[in-house]
Amino acid sequence: MHDSFACALVLAGGKGTRMHSEKPKVLKTLLGESMLYYVYNALRPSIGDDIFTIVGFGSEYVEEAYPEMKDKFVLQKEQLGTGHALQQGWDQIKASGLEYCLVINGDTPLVSSKAVSDFLEAVKEDGADLSFVTITPKDPCQFGRVIRNKAGQVSAIVEAKDYDESIYGPVTGEVNAGIYCLKISTVDALLGKITNENKSGEYYITDLVDLAAQCDMAVTAVDCGDSVDLMGINSPYELAKAESTLRMRISEKWLRSGVIIHNWESAVIGPLVQIEPGAELTGPCELYGKTTIASGAVVQSHVRILDSIVSENAEIKAYSHLEDAKVGPECSVGPYGRLRPGAILEEGSKIGNFVEVKKAVLGKGAKASHLSYLGDSEIGAGTNIGAGTITCNYDGKNKFKTIIGANSFIGSNTALVAPVTVGEGVLIAAGSTITKDVSDGDLGVARSRQVNISRTSQKS
Repeated sequence: MHDSFACALVLAGGKGTRMHSEKPKVLKTLLGESMLYYVYNALRPSIGDDIFTIVGFGSEYVEEAYPEMKDKFVLQKEQLGTGHALQQGWDQIKASGLEYCLVINGDTPLVSSKAVSDFLEAVKEDGADLSFVTITPKDPCQFGRVIRNKAGQVSAIVEAKDYDESIYGPVTGEVNAGIYCLKISTVDALLGKITNENKSGEYYITDLVDLAAQCDMAVTAVDCGDSVDLMGINSPYELAKAESTLRMRISEKWLRSGVIIHNWESAVIGPLVQIEPGAELTGPCELYGKTTIASGAVVQSHVRILDSIVSENAEIKAYSHLEDAKVGPECSVGPYGRLRPGAILEEGSKIGNFVEVKKAVLGKGAKASHLSYLGDSEIGAGTNIGAGTITCNYDGKNKFKTIIGANSFIGSNTALVAPVTVGEGVLIAAGSTITKDVSDGDLGVARSRQVNISRTSQKS
């Protein structure tokens, strides 16, 4: 459809004062992804790459978040209303060479690709000059009121603050959802007629409905009932409600696919996460970004995982945090384990309680069971890291690497001062501070000899 039918204009230039944020409202997140992400995601199946975005307040933040869309951003220097935003983007819309333009607000993260597709199909079937979506929610809030004539045809949309029952009659409850589809060739003549003669002093897209009706153009409204999915988000409360709705939907999807989720109402799973059937989660837990959980993997409660891979039959125990990490098959992490970016656990390796790993690789079957920090390191297969071991990888200016060979044993409370290489089959005595390389099979000891002094003789 998107090859010859419609482009899209996303309105993302507003500040959203009720969000009390220095960044644009559309960048507020739900399950780790911005509102704008969900809108783009809903549009692409029908629209493809023909998506233009109006940016204004905090435009630099939007451009930073979506650099791949930058060529199709349109700057609205002054935020003078939705109609003004449409006018700013109209040259690019006409240059697209497409027949229609879908206009949608960037603060509607619950809108689905199916809703977009269904709306465009209805527009294509009707061939209307202007179509828009209406809803009849329990609370109409500040949505524009839809006005119909005696024949039931749409004649206008009146903003809530401008609605006068003595003029327009009793409120029906039908409101404008803020999603439009405009026939570019015919609406072109109406854009210049939009005025700001209203209580807000802004230019509204909704005025196009009245203008089109006056010109006897074909105007249609697609009624979507009481669907909350099409409603914009204007406050932290509405954001939280929408996030809760998304969370439940995503959890239900994975449950139906064969994933076990204990206490599923408290599991938080982002839209980009992939989970194979047979994986087992326990809420509360949080999975965000491009995380993947393989079949047979177990994620216990109070775990937070971001952009990480958890392979088959691995176990992430309670209160562990993973970020940009790779956990191999049959591995174990935690409880209270922390894997920072660049942490790689190969098959059967183990990270125990209060162990932190950053930019380090643990070979097959290697383990660090207690109270250790391993940074900028390579640790060979089968090696055991004793409790309290740290790799001293930073000298205040530069970071250096520690290499430990296979089947070595690092005694408790050891400090490995990088750059340093410990060979294969090495034993490092507990309490040592290792500053020099240790050859294969050697014993490394670096500590003062113990001296016992009689306390009795001192007293006498």
